[in-house]
Amino acid sequence: MQGPELGVQADDLDLVEPEHEPQQEVLENRDVVVQHVHIDGLGRTKEDVLTYEIADVFRAKNLIDVMKKSHDARQKLLRLGIFRQVEVVIDTAEGEDALPNGLDVTFEVKELRRMTGSYNTMVGNNEGSMVLGLKLPNVFGRAEKLTFQFSYGTKETSYGLSFFKPQPGHFERNFSINLYKVTGQFPWSSLRETDRGISTEISFPIWKTNHTLKWEGVWRELGCLARTASFAVREESGHSLKSSLSHAMVIDTRNSPILPKRGALLKINQELAGYTGGDASFLKEDFEIHQGSLWQCIIGSGCFLDGETKTQNVMSSFFVGDYLGGEAYWAGGLHLYTPLPFRPGRGGFGDLFRTHFFLNAGNLCNLNYGEGPRAHLSKLAECIRWSYGAGIVLRLGNIARLELNYCIPMGVQSGDRICDGVQFGAGIRFL
Repeated sequence: MQGPELGVQADDLDLVEPEHEPQQEVLENRDVVVQHVHIDGLGRTKEDVLTYEIADVFRAKNLIDVMKKSHDARQKLLRLGIFRQVEVVIDTAEGEDALPNGLDVTFEVKELRRMTGSYNTMVGNNEGSMVLGLKLPNVFGRAEKLTFQFSYGTKETSYGLSFFKPQPGHFERNFSINLYKVTGQFPWSSLRETDRGISTEISFPIWKTNHTLKWEGVWRELGCLARTASFAVREESGHSLKSSLSHAMVIDTRNSPILPKRGALLKINQELAGYTGGDASFLKEDFEIHQGSLWQCIIGSGCFLDGETKTQNVMSSFFVGDYLGGEAYWAGGLHLYTPLPFRPGRGGFGDLFRTHFFLNAGNLCNLNYGEGPRAHLSKLAECIRWSYGAGIVLRLGNIARLELNYCIPMGVQSGDRICDGVQFGAGIRFL
């Protein structure tokens, strides 16, 4: 039996013709023993890292259970990112020790090449770039991965080198280290930032939550994009060094990160800088909540506490429309997604589109440490920025989505740049 045929669901069993029900019941209830599990096609992969992924197959008690657990093991092997193809063969046991109800399960695998490359072009933010990628999967035979990416653009050049290693038997527990140089332009602040840094991350699950602990050391260089940049922006120009510790907790029960039909998302982030070196000192807290499918509610909020003796970088602040950012913010969105009118392309390409109605609101402010929390909340509730509109959303698999909306800003503050009318957006995170 080949791997693709192993996706048997309990609901599918009810569809069997009545005359075959007795035989199906016999197969399902018959006790079997998985005596041997073979993995054919291994080259540089170490066998010990695979034993954790296939261990549940030996615990199967009947044929249906063997099929389900073999399918789960196949998915785990593919998740390691070291095989191009995994197929499963289930057969009666052979050999002198073969039992009458014994089974042998064989996984036929094809490893990825030692080195793979990619080339693509990207266009966005009034810039075109060429992206070259190089990946070395399964470097030491235990699902490690070394990745290099180089981006050469008409305006900026960036690169990154990363090493990833999972814990055998617990792919969700992993360690990674990254070296990078990233340059970005922020026209709303008339700033250009170049980051050169190193970071290490440890990810692990606890109950239904996923956690990431991260240390990051970054040499940041800020410059002005235009001669018309304000004096406040010019003051931020120059070099700074940030060394920070951060923690992220995520609970994600959504069936899709782009246009979910069920589930919710809770994300909480904390970042502390200044206690491990560098000249930036701050505590940054923010959270994000997504709830709903047809009706979707998104809420985000954050607080930035600046150190007294060290400097704050404008790019560490929050942005909801103020060019220099703020130290506290809140933002929320209410969205209604419906199928296209008259359902063109139903059951096919048309199902990738949704009609989109939205209402967004938010605000931000700087903190006065001589005032209490009530005064800060009052500032965030004054002159709320808000807008509404409608448009069309196109889902690009489970990777990203495109939006074409007509936006009507209603609540604005002096100094805000108003962008009304038709707007186009592409990305993976939207308010």
